[in-house]
Amino acid sequence: MNASMLAKLSRLEERLEELSQLLSAQEATRDMAEYRKLNREHAELVEVVEHFVAWRRARTDRDTAEQLREDPEMREFAAEEIAAADARLADEAATLERLLLPRDPDDARDVFLEIRAGTGGDESALFAGDLLRMYLRYAERRRWQVEVMSESASELGGYKEVIVRIGGQDVYARLKFESGGHRVQRVPETESQGRIHTSACTVAVMPEADEATDVVISPDDIRIDVYRASGAGGQHVNKTESAVRITHLPTGLVAECQDDRSQHRNKDRAMKVLATRIRDMRMREAQQKEAATRKSLVGSGDRSERIRTYNFPQGRVTDHRINLTLYKLQAVMDGDLDDLLGPLVAEHQAEKLAQLSEAPA
Repeated sequence: MNASMLAKLSRLEERLEELSQLLSAQEATRDMAEYRKLNREHAELVEVVEHFVAWRRARTDRDTAEQLREDPEMREFAAEEIAAADARLADEAATLERLLLPRDPDDARDVFLEIRAGTGGDESALFAGDLLRMYLRYAERRRWQVEVMSESASELGGYKEVIVRIGGQDVYARLKFESGGHRVQRVPETESQGRIHTSACTVAVMPEADEATDVVISPDDIRIDVYRASGAGGQHVNKTESAVRITHLPTGLVAECQDDRSQHRNKDRAMKVLATRIRDMRMREAQQKEAATRKSLVGSGDRSERIRTYNFPQGRVTDHRINLTLYKLQAVMDGDLDDLLGPLVAEHQAEKLAQLSEAPA
């Protein structure tokens, strides 16, 4: 580990101690906005400092073992201790190198998760419902907060389209590689001959835009239409024009919401979704330009790309980007996604390390 990296780690260790003191003071003053900000930074630094402490401990153990080598009776034991310490040093250094990679500034953002039924008709809509349940179960495991922003249910169950907002720690960091085409192979309940059908859904994971700073939407650039909501919701929802559709004229992007009785709340939700979609479109345009010079294995941002297949007869799920196949489909559909998401994050980090090593000094 070079001197500059050691100096950086020492500064981070000092900052963590400073944050601990600031958090104690903020807890006393009950400034919750500042408390959450400091707490998030504290959470980001804890893992780094823990591994730095473990690296220092391994180095101390190695130095102690080196001294023991001078004793002929302890030489063999010392050699074993040095080898073990060297292995720990290498492991901790590799982990620290990964943890110190530049963070995606969007990693800490909340997200809008959008699932749309694609090819496959009613079976695709049913699968969209299964995917939503999968992500909601995963969010529950991680104690994230979920809010349904908009939904268009299909006649036989499931969704033609559904949008949910997911908030919590590192939501985008964990879910950002879920955007793309998700394909399912199974026997539909309506299939009398027992034939396997293939259908697909599109998933989009968009970091939530800050309407005040990220996207400025001029009132002249939007058209707002109100109409009577359809579907479930009782008599009130069908008798009043509470549903809102907002069209962004320069881009043609549309966001609509009808799930609340209040037209004002539906408009507010639709504006949040619209701002996020505008920001997401700009992000993907930038990613596509970057992809022209460097193809990223897991972070291309191409929504038309088939990224994963869920094969129910064989009980397997395959991520095509990293050629990963797991025979635990039911567990995955129940929200056990870490064995899928972990390797994707690791692959992305490996790509970033490779890019840093290729960059001119």
